Amino acid sequence: MRAPARNLRQPPFSDALPAPIWFRAAAVPRDTTYPRHRHAWGEFVYAFSGVMEIKLADRHFLAPPHYGVWLPPEVEHLGLNRLEACHCSLYIEAEHCAGLPDTPCALSVRPLVRALLEHLREHTPGLPRGHGDERLLQVLVDQLAQAPRAGSYLPGSDDPLLAPVLQTLEDEPGDNRPLAELALAAHTTERTLVRRCQRELGMPFAEWRQRLRVVKALPRLEAGEKVEAIALDLGYGGASAFIAMFRRLMGVTPDEYRKGAARP
Repeated sequence: MRAPARNLRQPPFSDALPAPIWFRAAAVPRDTTYPRHRHAWGEFVYAFSGVMEIKLADRHFLAPPHYGVWLPPEVEHLGLNRLEACHCSLYIEAEHCAGLPDTPCALSVRPLVRALLEHLREHTPGLPRGHGDERLLQVLVDQLAQAPRAGSYLPGSDDPLLAPVLQTLEDEPGDNRPLAELALAAHTTERTLVRRCQRELGMPFAEWRQRLRVVKALPRLEAGEKVEAIALDLGYGGASAFIAMFRRLMGVTPDEYRKGAARP
């Protein structure tokens, strides 16, 4: 079982927003938790660095910096980060959420959306606002409404047979045992786990394991660690196979990602 978070933060608003669309950015230390809560407005959560996790009653969303998590109004959720992170939330009153998904999901963050978020982080609108700030925030909402939906980048599961296997790999992402061996250790069969991966995660086991390794690599790349050292710790025989996998899933090489993450 994981140790409890050492830092507790309360959501900034409980009854009402200061404006119909409100942007907020924050830097938080590792092991920070926003306790379970709900609100009458929608919320888009994005991490500029690090990885934010959002837990719902029946789902676990985890999004690296190429994705953000959308939460419609009245969805109970808990937010946490296991490593130091810089994140933001875009709060949107219910009447402005009509074009956004009506169920929680991860949204792909395209370059324009990231540029808007970066601008807002550097120049956060306060009150009173000018028409330019209002238009900019509305453009961001419009762009999020058009963003590709990605489900959850790294979905979790509470399935009694699958969850222990996923937890084993989260604790030791360099574990290279094939699914058959992991199934044997979990006192089940490979065929059972294959079915439950597809049902619970919406993807094959191999894809989930690769996504996990990408997520584990991101904070280490941002910290400046060598790609080869990361690759070896994550179970690869050398850097080239890890680089190929990372580029396939993220669209950039680890070094290109590192440079992009450092740019802001």
